[in-house]
Amino acid sequence: MINNKLTVGITQGDENGIGYEVIIKALADARILDSFTPVVYGSSKIFGFYRKLIHNLDPMDVYSINSAKDAKFHKINIVNCIPDTVVVEPGQASEDAAKDAITSLETAVKDLKDGLVDVLVTAPINKQSMDKVGFGFTGHTEFLQKAFGAKDVLMFMVSDRMRIALVTQHIPIRDVPAAITKEKILSKLRLMKSSLQRDFCVDDPKIAVLGLNPHCGDGGLLGKEEQEVIIPAVKAAQEEGINAFGPYSPDGFFGLGNYSRFDATLAMYHDQGLAPFKTISFADGVNFTAGLPVVRTSPDHGTAFEKAGRDESDPHSMISSIFAAIDIYRNRVAYDRIQAGKMVERELDDRPERGSYRGPHQSYQAEEMSDPDVDLKEE
Repeated sequence: MINNKLTVGITQGDENGIGYEVIIKALADARILDSFTPVVYGSSKIFGFYRKLIHNLDPMDVYSINSAKDAKFHKINIVNCIPDTVVVEPGQASEDAAKDAITSLETAVKDLKDGLVDVLVTAPINKQSMDKVGFGFTGHTEFLQKAFGAKDVLMFMVSDRMRIALVTQHIPIRDVPAAITKEKILSKLRLMKSSLQRDFCVDDPKIAVLGLNPHCGDGGLLGKEEQEVIIPAVKAAQEEGINAFGPYSPDGFFGLGNYSRFDATLAMYHDQGLAPFKTISFADGVNFTAGLPVVRTSPDHGTAFEKAGRDESDPHSMISSIFAAIDIYRNRVAYDRIQAGKMVERELDDRPERGSYRGPHQSYQAEEMSDPDVDLKEE
């Protein structure tokens, strides 16, 4: 249900990184509590520790609770799920911090499933530390995919200037070519179209697809993935009614700013997409997981141990993540209502006995798929 006070669950991430600092700074202005009710999953003790390290803060109305069901409006609610014996070591990777990050995440996900929070925003974790304590996933995205039983999910980096999704995520470069298949590209394009329509209110999205090899393989001289995998996937997507185009060479595509002519771009691997995204949108970029039945966002940066405890962290990506989650949630509710209304209209229109009423009937002929007037060829 749309309302003016969504409850936003926020995980602490790695307590020795900049997670708490960006959370505190994001919630520092009391006026922000007019927009949503924050529930931070972590520790009042750690929150207080980092709050003292941040200069020029106005008084903050913090409320310690044992469950999100006890959250109060106009307060920064903290679900104390981390033991009071915790020892904070800013800038230090540790297994204890990783275990606490897992506890925070698992507690928040349970409350999200139970409907006690409306959306989830996750602060950064340290993947090496998480691996040492048996987390079993390469990141939040993979964990949430299993937690919610999603067949496929999409790592979608979004900002006001660009949207970039990934075919492969956290895998070594040497494994990328084998991991790219026609079926996987097609699955990601389907998710992109659905998410752009439902989550971002783009009625008929136009999606660019990047190549894998330099110069898109140069006709097979520099690699055959474009000819054998990517181009067939793009054609199959077009046959399904997805406005997918490409593949395009990433250097010219981003260098000439042609990404701005599309609603989103599909990159083949992690750094191919995130390097240009963070160059252009690092300050306010958001990592959104498309394909889940719930809304989850995260800042586009890591734990930044080198800045932890120094009051040097920038909260803008965290702020953007919070409001992106709220916007996406409301977009979904509005979209689903519209679709439900259309379904009712179709059911009424298809009844054998309709009296004198005849709904408007229009025949639509699909426009021929063609490159959208973008010259991206490389000399």
